[in-house]
Amino acid sequence: MQSTQPARRRLLAAMLGCAALAPAVAFGAADSADRFPARPVRIIVPFSAGGVVDTVTRATAERMAQLLRQPVIVENRTGAGGAIGTDIAARATPDGYTLLAVSPSYVVGPLLNSAINWKGARDFRAVAGFGVVPNVIVVPASSRLRSLPELLDAARSQPGALTYASAGVGTSNHLSGELLAQMTDIKLTHVPYKGQPEALTDVLGARVSMMALTAAIARQQVQSGKLRALAVTSAKRSAALPDVPTVAEAARLPGYEVGAWLGLVAPHATPDAVVRKLAEAAAQAVSDPAVVKRLADLGMDVAPQSAPAFDRYLDSESQKWTRVLKTAGITAQ
Repeated sequence: MQSTQPARRRLLAAMLGCAALAPAVAFGAADSADRFPARPVRIIVPFSAGGVVDTVTRATAERMAQLLRQPVIVENRTGAGGAIGTDIAARATPDGYTLLAVSPSYVVGPLLNSAINWKGARDFRAVAGFGVVPNVIVVPASSRLRSLPELLDAARSQPGALTYASAGVGTSNHLSGELLAQMTDIKLTHVPYKGQPEALTDVLGARVSMMALTAAIARQQVQSGKLRALAVTSAKRSAALPDVPTVAEAARLPGYEVGAWLGLVAPHATPDAVVRKLAEAAAQAVSDPAVVKRLADLGMDVAPQSAPAFDRYLDSESQKWTRVLKTAGITAQ
């Protein structure tokens, strides 16, 4: 009979080799995270340069680069309402070197566009929340409506007669009006435009009754006397217009909250240790006094969120707008 001793010795050697290799592999992964980042990090902004998402991201990225001691490059990949850039980020290597700047379209987009292949909770994980740019419900200075309760009374007396402008279906302007209508049981007529500038033009010309306008732009128009501010859509009063009540205050609507929140996410399989490093840098960056001032000038209420907190917030936003759009009869096309 042929001896089995040589075979046993080879098997034992192989097993010992695997056992020795396992700690080395684990150490290598940990060492890689410890050395992160070893090269530039890119943040994909799925919108054009110069917009709020782009400007906020660039201000934060500049400080993050100093903290991480590596360049943080902002890359604009536009198209399809943010879907193209988001899809690129979803397919990126999950190593922490590609992040995505997110805003409400990240949550609402898949609810409106059946062609979108990515899903937030499946394809991404939260890194950090920056804060919220609230909207301000405004009317032309010539309007007879001087408060939000007056606006609601007018809407109840003439259902559908009041119109509200937006930058398009699913935008923060639109959702602000839709949620207000649902929570107060009134009927408002939505008038979507190609963008916020076109919508603002018709509000200034009193061709549309009202609009939920981005805070920084609303502040300029209100201070110039061209528009009247009735309420802000955030949960708390905005530093941009501190004397203007929230919708929740003015209309006694606890729970009403809409805003263009902003933050960062990473591909879902990005390692925990890498996400922690990125989250720490993002939190420090967005809390830096110089950055806070730059963001406040954009009308943003800075409120840093940790990765777990931002993840929960994204989930709650997804659930909320799924309900609102379903109630409104708006489905994915």
